[in-house]
Parts: sequence; C-alpha cells; structure tokens
Amino acid sequence: QVQLVESGGNLVQPGGSLRLSCAASGNIFSIIGMGWYRQVPGKQREVVAHIFSVGTIVYAEFVKGRFTISRDNDKNTVYLQMNSLEPEDTAVYYCRTTAQTTPDMATRDYWGQGTQVTVSL
Repeated sequence: QVQLVESGGNLVQPGGSLRLSCAASGNIFSIIGMGWYRQVPGKQREVVAHIFSVGTIVYAEFVKGRFTISRDNDKNTVYLQMNSLEPEDTAVYYCRTTAQTTPDMATRDYWGQGTQVTVSL
C-alpha cells in the first residue's frame, strides 16, 4: 500500500504564504505523477497543481502565478509553495499520487487525508 502524509496547512492572513509538503511512502514501484487538490465543504474537489514524472507541470487557472509545485523524486515528496494567498484559497488541500506498487499492476490513485489551509484576518 502507498501512504501519503500532508503537512504545512495553517491559518494565514491574506497576502501571506504557506508551503505544503506531501511525503509518499510504502510499497512504491513507480510514480506517474503527484499533485495537489483542494476541496471546500459542499463543493467538488478541484485540481490545484500537478507535476508528472516526465516533467510536465499543470496549474489551475485560479493559481495565476501565485503557487509553485515542485517535487523531490528521491524522497517521493511533493511541495506546494503558495504566495499571495486569498480568502478564496481557504480549503482542505489534498495530496494525490498516481503510482504502481508492482510492475504488473495497473496504476492507482492514492490520497492523503488532507491539510487545512485557512486564509482570513
């Protein structure tokens, strides 16, 4: 099994910054990509940013250059640097990885339990 542990969520004032971390562990054969999603109660989970192992990075439109996703492949860890945070960024942020545990198995999605980000005065 693959486990994901997020950290870094906190209460921050508008315009502030946070850095989220997500470490993957367990029986990992290969990782196709890792990304960050967020969810507000009553709404669907949405993509924030995603980085593929081949190097491609995608961001949601609302990021508008404020966030940066990065990954340490050796440590199976993905980061999300968030700057110029706005109240609308308030949500539970989840880490996701698409991975194989063995070479003969199909890829599966694994999710962390989430870390709360609150942007407020």
